[in-house]
Amino acid sequence: MAQRPLVGEPLALDLVNTQWVDRGHTVELFDEPDGLRGWLTEHRLPGDPGSVEVPLRQARTALRRILEQPGEQAERDVNTILAHGALRYRVHGSAVLEHHDVDPAWLPAWRAVQNYLDLLRQQPSRIRRCGHPACVLYFYDTSRNGTRRWCSMDGCGSRAKAARHYRRQRTPTA
Repeated sequence: MAQRPLVGEPLALDLVNTQWVDRGHTVELFDEPDGLRGWLTEHRLPGDPGSVEVPLRQARTALRRILEQPGEQAERDVNTILAHGALRYRVHGSAVLEHHDVDPAWLPAWRAVQNYLDLLRQQPSRIRRCGHPACVLYFYDTSRNGTRRWCSMDGCGSRAKAARHYRRQRTPTA
């Protein structure tokens, strides 16, 4: 299975990040042997890969669209995923219980989109695309001052620093 360049992000962004670019080529985790099964296991999501793959790909497309091209069409795409389920509440003693009433084939996709809504309710400005122009990965900035720019300082951050250094070295001094 391909080595993912960024893991550990919230579910919605991690779903978007199952597609990435490596040396100019798009890598698709769900096309890898056991890629989808591994992703479901990593996130403790139920479902047979054969039944949840199409809904997850649809959710990933909807999430990427709303991140990159927000607008009415992107909202419709996200709302289409959300229409496959509902969140129901019950009171039990002094506790409020949540129940996800979702078609099992859509549950992982629905939870990913629901997670995106949670991120929007928290701090939407912390949802960021990596600052490297060739990178397509997204992260949720949890840094104290909210200034994270790169998906990874070891990868994209290091490449950007090296490029700046190279440009400074190549610029003739007067």
